[in-house]
Amino acid sequence: RRHIDPMEDVVALLDRALQDEPPVTVREGGIFREGYNAELDDLKAASRDGKRWIAALEAGERERTGIGSLKVRYNKVFGYYIEVTKANLASVPEDYDRKQTLASAERFTTPALKEYEQKVVGAEDRAQNLEYDLFLEIRTRVAEQSLRIRTTAQSVAEMDVFTCLAEVAVRNNYTRPEISLTDELVVWEGRHPVIERMSMEERFVPNDTLLDGKENCIVVLTGPNMAGKSTFLRQVALIALMAQIGSFVPADEARIGLVDRIFTRIGAQDEISAGQSTFMVEMVETANLLNHATARSLLILDEIGRGTSTYDGISIAWAVVEHIHNHPQLRCKTVFATHYHELTQLAEFLPHIRNYNVAVAEEKGKVVFLRRMEPGGADRSYGIHVAQLAGLPKSVVHRAEDILQQLEDEARGPGSSRGTHIQQLPLFSTTHPLLEELQELDVSAMTPLEAINKLYELQKSAQND
Repeated sequence: RRHIDPMEDVVALLDRALQDEPPVTVREGGIFREGYNAELDDLKAASRDGKRWIAALEAGERERTGIGSLKVRYNKVFGYYIEVTKANLASVPEDYDRKQTLASAERFTTPALKEYEQKVVGAEDRAQNLEYDLFLEIRTRVAEQSLRIRTTAQSVAEMDVFTCLAEVAVRNNYTRPEISLTDELVVWEGRHPVIERMSMEERFVPNDTLLDGKENCIVVLTGPNMAGKSTFLRQVALIALMAQIGSFVPADEARIGLVDRIFTRIGAQDEISAGQSTFMVEMVETANLLNHATARSLLILDEIGRGTSTYDGISIAWAVVEHIHNHPQLRCKTVFATHYHELTQLAEFLPHIRNYNVAVAEEKGKVVFLRRMEPGGADRSYGIHVAQLAGLPKSVVHRAEDILQQLEDEARGPGSSRGTHIQQLPLFSTTHPLLEELQELDVSAMTPLEAINKLYELQKSAQND
């Protein structure tokens, strides 16, 4: 509070000088209040009240001279003038100065008209130029107080940030984290601060996090697609970040050691303009975090090695986890989400790795995501189930299930097959068997009943496929 300067002098100057709603640009005028500058007020009045002044002058001169046809006019060549017909020249007063002679009239000026013309002609342009000069003067005077303004702005900004964090904490039931110099990151019933506030059909499920520089250094997280692995990854990073900026966190309890940097390898994107494929971008980001992370860093890794062949991908992911675990200057807190279930074997011989998986339940052939992180590794990804939810054709889903079964049987070894024969489909087949059968039908020779029966037969065949 002691750094907040009300700056009454600057506020008073701006309040006295500037309009409540000045124009967007400073060259079009209309910036200053009336009464701030007398010269500017006169120029604006001359420009604004010109027609009224001319009408009043014309009426006054007609009354003074008795010339009912007297006119006060303006053109760009001669400026303002009083025009009197030749029939009324005898009534022209002595203070009229002849300006121009026409065939049927004479044009005059007067001292008052000359003075007014000097004020009015170009008054709007002069007013705009004067306003700009006054604006520059105001700007200079305010700039001289820039140190006071910056100091106050910084203080107000800090108050705004911490007030907003406090309001969010109260509204969303956050808790005060315990910050320490240890390596641990322990969160009980942690929540994602954004996802939990979204309107969704299902209730947000909190999860615990246990990371340290000892037995729970690296978490290998497996589980189905769409089950919540990515949400959990981001949740861990956000809670660590929020705690270190002075915010309460979305959790029941949190103990968080200081983190020097948070490294992430999340998402799939390419950099075509830089000549980098999706996999190249993934490897560049992985190299960056491995080369710059320290023992106090937090690593959030999502699907390393997915952009290349299966064996290449597993090998790279395996080597990355081993490097993080074994490097003497690294071994930092890491959450590594993967669909390579082979990586769960690392916990069998690397003592600082723990396996976790996202729990699921299968009910009547349907998969239910429980959103809970549990100890242990997963052995299935349920990718075909997600493909079905996305709307892939039933024939594609069924074919994928058959192929998956064959691959799993082959992986188990000879004699393990369940006897399902899978016919290899042509790689470049463009014609579906049902379409061929339809093309061979002689529709003109079929009765309506035969057509209905055939349609029913084809429909049943499609469902079986």
